[in-house]
Amino acid sequence: MAMMSDLSQAEIDALLSGAGGDSNDDNSSGGGAPASMPDTDELLTPVEKDALGEIGNISMGSAATTLSTLLGHKVNITTPNVTVAPMNVIQQHYPLPYLVVEVGYTVGIDGNNIFAIQATDAAIIADLMMGGDGTNPEQQLTELHMSAVGEAMNQMMGAVATSLSSMFKKKIDISPPKVNLVDFGTEEVVTELAKSTEPVVRVAFRMEVDGLIDSEIMQMLTIDVAKEMVEALMNDEPEEAAPPPPPPKAAPAPQSKATPPPPPKQQQAPPQQNYPPPGYGYGGSPMQPNVVTNMPVSPAQFMPLSMEPVQVNESNINLILDVPLQVTVELGRTKKTIREVLDLSTGSIVELDKLAGEPVEIQINGHYLAKGEVVVIDENFGVRITEIASPAERAAHLS
Repeated sequence: MAMMSDLSQAEIDALLSGAGGDSNDDNSSGGGAPASMPDTDELLTPVEKDALGEIGNISMGSAATTLSTLLGHKVNITTPNVTVAPMNVIQQHYPLPYLVVEVGYTVGIDGNNIFAIQATDAAIIADLMMGGDGTNPEQQLTELHMSAVGEAMNQMMGAVATSLSSMFKKKIDISPPKVNLVDFGTEEVVTELAKSTEPVVRVAFRMEVDGLIDSEIMQMLTIDVAKEMVEALMNDEPEEAAPPPPPPKAAPAPQSKATPPPPPKQQQAPPQQNYPPPGYGYGGSPMQPNVVTNMPVSPAQFMPLSMEPVQVNESNINLILDVPLQVTVELGRTKKTIREVLDLSTGSIVELDKLAGEPVEIQINGHYLAKGEVVVIDENFGVRITEIASPAERAAHLS
């Protein structure tokens, strides 16, 4: 008891909690699970953990390339760390708001897995996808931000599924992701993937985004899905083929002492075939051309060309007069970025590239035909044709 009196209250609380330090410091290292986090070793062997780490390392490499293209910044996802622990233990060591993305496998693998990324990191990713620079993201994630991050995770998981298909040599497909914002520190249920006390496989990766993010992204799988992946990887490795047995030695034939063995026969080259030169037969005599005589020959005669217009058979045109065509009148066009489109609301004005009073284009099945002016007929809009396009103009629009 005398020794315990020398400890401060903070040290006593740390000993009772068993954390051995601040969980945020462990999480900021980005290099895997905290040292105090327990690991259920009996559920996965070291070989299975190494296999899961290798699967995650290869597949997340492809996901990092996809995310780099979406964000326009270099993304590096490395250092997988595989542990097994119940979901409530993981929540105790990561008491922060996380964006949880649940993805289900529809083809090739039976089960689901989830990805968890810190809400602050998700806000930076959403800001980059919406045209920002990531230095001043929104503090609170809205539905729009979560949708942007969900699309990024969907593209990343598509790249992961492609990598798994190459590794397992079978088709792997996924379902659209489900995105939820979960506070690990207060909410008991994180996902329907596993119960709070059920052990799950946690694969932690260090994620770096061009000086903006240096954190962790976690992938959590059920034990069954993890073992199925390991089995698919192990069964894909070809077994070492045994060396073929040496051919049996033939017994030497008995030889007579009186007669020595015949000398080996020399291989004779195949006889060369001497082909006659062009225009000569095989006998060496020149070949006679096959000339046909006494055949009537007359010059070719053609009908004179006429410059008169070709008469169209109206009976043939009548066959297609009932074919419906779509007539479209285009007032104008414009280009806008994704940010500008997302900012549109009721009452917004979209400026077109045409001046007021300028003729509008009339298109038939998407092809330019004529120009006209907009008129009003009995409270309905109409177009008065003012100019029919020439064949050359129509051809220029087709090209």
